[in-house]
Amino acid sequence: MTAPARLKRRAEFLHAAASGRKAAMPGLVLQAHQRDENGPLRVGFTVTKKVGNAVVRNRTKRRLRAAAAIVAAEALREGGVLDGHDLVLIGRDGTRSRDFRALLDDLRRALRKTGVTSR
Repeated sequence: MTAPARLKRRAEFLHAAASGRKAAMPGLVLQAHQRDENGPLRVGFTVTKKVGNAVVRNRTKRRLRAAAAIVAAEALREGGVLDGHDLVLIGRDGTRSRDFRALLDDLRRALRKTGVTSR
């Protein structure tokens, strides 16, 4: 299972936030933006200092990265429906304590809610 390409520059995060659709779930917040050019899925992760210290924030981001890799692999098996999108996953206070299956369900529901996937 290969990880999706990453968003790294602040401008990419801001563009996804300003022009994308948003979905808040108990375990995460998703900002999704469909790019004009059709390229591979790109994903960015962020967790604010409100969630905790650096150790807690990094643990939260690791959980989000794992969930994104699993959901992206599922989408790839279904025909690459995520291609051409930029996704920003924002960790919440409950992300690190949420059951991992529930976190996966949160991400899948957020993708449906933003219109990125249909199922």
